Amino acid sequence: MAGVSQPVLKRVAPSIRSMRMNTKAEQTKGTSGADIGKLVLAVLVLLAGIVGYTYLGNIGAASPLRLITILVAVVAAGAIAAFTAPGRRARHFLAESQFEMRKVVWPTRDETIKTTGIIIAVVIVLSLLLGLIDLILKSVVLDWLLKLGS
Repeated sequence: MAGVSQPVLKRVAPSIRSMRMNTKAEQTKGTSGADIGKLVLAVLVLLAGIVGYTYLGNIGAASPLRLITILVAVVAAGAIAAFTAPGRRARHFLAESQFEMRKVVWPTRDETIKTTGIIIAVVIVLSLLLGLIDLILKSVVLDWLLKLGS
């Protein structure tokens, strides 16, 4: 390299070589035929639950039975979809999100109450200010401008 001395290259090169990426390069793969079949089956199970819920409502079945029918369909469809590649990605995303949520520094109760009080006060002040502006504009338009024309 022109203009860079050899000792500088020796100091920089090891640090460049030791850098590693933390993230994995995700390869976009198409969804396999088995995954598509599972997703279609999950949708069909969900539709069957909806049809069952509607049918039970039409014949006058008890509400708890209708609720159990739709809940079983939703849980079964979710379980089937969870074992597909998109389902695994969703589970991985949720696990990482939960891990990141542990890093969040949540405000204390006192900070939350103070911040809420400030927001309420600002909203009250701004609403009074907007009301005052509206009152002034109304009096200017109705009392002065409309009377000038007559």
